[in-house]
Amino acid sequence: MIQLKRAYEQTASTDGYRVLVDRLWPRGETKEKLALDLWLKDIGPSNELRKWFNHVPEKFPEFTEKYIQELQSGAENAALVRLQTIVKQQPVVTLVYGAKDTEHNNAVVLKEVLKSMG
Repeated sequence: MIQLKRAYEQTASTDGYRVLVDRLWPRGETKEKLALDLWLKDIGPSNELRKWFNHVPEKFPEFTEKYIQELQSGAENAALVRLQTIVKQQPVVTLVYGAKDTEHNNAVVLKEVLKSMG
């Protein structure tokens, strides 16, 4: 099972394996508070794509397409394959992200990509 959770929400015993999926560390958070099992920096959108998107909901469909393209090769693809392996090995994986918008962010896209990979 794949869950999504903002970095600023309280951790819970039901979170399972916690993976931060952003390139940037969530502002003001400590390693202890986040209680991560893994910080997978390379799976986050590139700085260029992140800045272009700027969390504008109207840009989300195009952001999704561009982000999926980024995940197709290089370090991003290696990170995706690593995350897919973790999802297969762990009963519960929580993708942790920093964005305020819970519907329009890279973790939402990642969850769908992982589900489509089976």
